Amino acid sequence: MLFPKISLKAARVNANLTLLDAAKLLGVGKDTLIKWERNPDRVQPRYQKRISKVYEMPIDVIFFGI
Repeated sequence: MLFPKISLKAARVNANLTLLDAAKLLGVGKDTLIKWERNPDRVQPRYQKRISKVYEMPIDVIFFGI
């Protein structure tokens, strides 16, 4: 059974992180994170793994536009 994935923004909110805090932990600027939340298909695989780790959520639960 397939489960629906959650948006990148929802994953960040569930991790209880602000946009600025998440950007710092991910090593990107807040503008980059805003772009990713609007267009998750632009997140490179290496950052997808980092996001999964920082947000403490399995990578296959987060929607990256795939």
